[in-house]
Amino acid sequence: MNTAGHPEATARRGLELTPFRGLRYDPDRVGSLAAVTSPPYDVVVRPDGLHQLQSNDPYNIVRLILPQATTPAERNAQAARTLRGWLSEGILAADTEPGLYVYEQHDDAGLLQRGIIGTLRLSEPSEGVVLPHEDVMPHVVADRAALMRATSANLEPLLLTYRGNGSTAGFVERTAERPPLLSTTTEDGYSHRLWAVTDPADVADIQADLAQHQALIADGHHRWATYRRLRAEHPSPSPWDYGLVLLVDTARYPLRVRAIHRLLHGVPVARSLSLLDGHFRVRRLDVPLAEALETLADAACAGNAFLLAGDGAFHLVDRPDPDLLSRTIPADRPAAWRTLDATVLHATLLDHVWHIPEDDPARIAYIHDTAATVEKAERDGGTAVLMHPVREEVVRDLARQGVTMPRKSTSFGPKPASGLVLRALDV
Repeated sequence: MNTAGHPEATARRGLELTPFRGLRYDPDRVGSLAAVTSPPYDVVVRPDGLHQLQSNDPYNIVRLILPQATTPAERNAQAARTLRGWLSEGILAADTEPGLYVYEQHDDAGLLQRGIIGTLRLSEPSEGVVLPHEDVMPHVVADRAALMRATSANLEPLLLTYRGNGSTAGFVERTAERPPLLSTTTEDGYSHRLWAVTDPADVADIQADLAQHQALIADGHHRWATYRRLRAEHPSPSPWDYGLVLLVDTARYPLRVRAIHRLLHGVPVARSLSLLDGHFRVRRLDVPLAEALETLADAACAGNAFLLAGDGAFHLVDRPDPDLLSRTIPADRPAAWRTLDATVLHATLLDHVWHIPEDDPARIAYIHDTAATVEKAERDGGTAVLMHPVREEVVRDLARQGVTMPRKSTSFGPKPASGLVLRALDV
């Protein structure tokens, strides 16, 4: 593959993906593979969703990625005990040979995603190999790091994208024609298949192709930051030099980019709206959610726009005062960053209009599901702030410039199911 002039060819060192002995559930020891899977830890935000996952099967992966106990130390110790118990009982077992794993997801609507799961050598952002595009919250990184230390495991893969369409994509498609290692359909309607790649020649071909590319973090900024923190704690070389990832070639399999919404705890919609007076245009929409989101999409084409909800209606917030933006948004960033909805939300609305700290979980929550955000706001008397998604090209362009977006700006998907393959660092 000729990479001359290709923007990814400028990376000093490309992606270094290595095989590992995956930990997988023994299908004869669990109710079903679907019953032990979970969405990624940061998507499971509602207590009822967590309870349902725990009830699906006593061995559901959520008992490892989101253990329930009184204190963080107790939660992490509980996860470590649970993992050791499942390994000793044979609920989870390591594959006999190290390998890479081809992973496929598809739904009834025709969405198809395929990629390669492996352990990726960690790198610094300055190396230009793995590009972050969002800021992270230190307390979340600390929480994930404590869990990984306790379990000595990568419990779920990050989602990374690259623009290849080369030999790896072709190999992935040929592999998908063979009988899979496992196959299951989860409650969300997605079908999942997994294949092991253990032949040294195949692994070498994949590694050579990926070495020409850089990747964008699509989902898992906090886990990537956690990997890097834990690597710094362990003298190299060590297993902590690598982290579990899923790499998807979006030239062949484009991802969907969705917004992550905000929930302002204890802030009634009436108060949120009153503080916007004179700063933004506000219009009440007495329409269903789907129609309100269409109106938001139309408004977002012309400039910054948000939907507020929580009082039984939707309120379109757009046309910010240019003088307000000039006073509140840093001028030393690219125009593409300064005009992001997430930038205006965090720098202008949260910081200067509503005075809500973006990293205080008691004041603000980040929720992927649109309807759930609205329902929780209406139930708890808070304000739901619904966002319009940003395009992948904008995300990638900013990342290549080394510019990070405000935290929780995007939600790429579909996300890999947690529980299909894990990595123990001492296996």
